[in-house]
Amino acid sequence: MNNLQWDEFAKVDIRCGTIIEAHTFPNAKKPAYQLTIDFGPLGIKKSSAQITAHYELDNLIGKQIVAVVNFPPKQIANFMSECLVLGVYDQQNQVVLLTPTHTVDNGQPIG
Repeated sequence: MNNLQWDEFAKVDIRCGTIIEAHTFPNAKKPAYQLTIDFGPLGIKKSSAQITAHYELDNLIGKQIVAVVNFPPKQIANFMSECLVLGVYDQQNQVVLLTPTHTVDNGQPIG
């Protein structure tokens, strides 16, 4: 493992946001959802997330998540992903979302 310098980590903008829309993503290579996320003062961003194993579409609306918001947009099939929703892999190699344990303001940075 390489050690990361503090100034390198400080360049990564990690924020909390709330999912306001979630749709299936039929054109994705692996099962995924298209998410629309409200980051408060940073605005609305879209993301593709491979989280179908643990999350139903209806349960995602209103869920707060943690995401990197300063990567350049990335095209995934016919969809432009504007942020990277963060999660951890479980024992079955399925993504579990990183979420705050208490409600916070959208756009709050991780500190």
